Amino acid sequence: MQAFRNFSGLVAPLDRAHVDTDQIIPKQFLKAVVRSGLRKGLFYDWRLRADGSPDPDFVLNKPRYAGASILVARTNFGSGSSREHAVWALTDFGIKAVICSSFGDIFYNNSCKNGLLPIRLKPEEIDAIFRASAKYEGYHLSINLADQTVGDDFGWSAHFDIDPFTKKCLLEGLDDIALTLVHEKGIARFEAAHPVPYRTS
Repeated sequence: MQAFRNFSGLVAPLDRAHVDTDQIIPKQFLKAVVRSGLRKGLFYDWRLRADGSPDPDFVLNKPRYAGASILVARTNFGSGSSREHAVWALTDFGIKAVICSSFGDIFYNNSCKNGLLPIRLKPEEIDAIFRASAKYEGYHLSINLADQTVGDDFGWSAHFDIDPFTKKCLLEGLDDIALTLVHEKGIARFEAAHPVPYRTS
């Protein structure tokens, strides 16, 4: 996966709590076995009307939030089933970080393993972001993973906690496969010393 670098991004305020993975990407999109192309299914039942046209009232359809790369929600984001497609859909849409007060555990872990940064902040800090996003058009947040801070251009900032090992993996772009390949030479030596027995039948 790509290493997570410090960046500044446009904020999209999704003012909802308990957004589960079924809402993030409905079941009909789970047939996909690749990560690309899933953006079309992101929040499908909220983004689109019954006739397939975009719902202009949904936050990600509003011109004001076009190109947003930071999604802010309330509490318990990503609860529900364990589908990894939910993270893939968000990243394919261009979302690099999700900020809320709590996450579903499996969604949180899936995010970290796929380069999507989940940031937990206090409810009052989430409130401050929603107020600022409503007040300032084009409201951006800057995220510094190394320092574990998020802030804006108006003097507001907050600190977030993250497990040191998870932080290292995100900063260095290490998913489970990359972590294994760190030991590639040792694996090769072991395999050379323990060849598979040859069988004639």
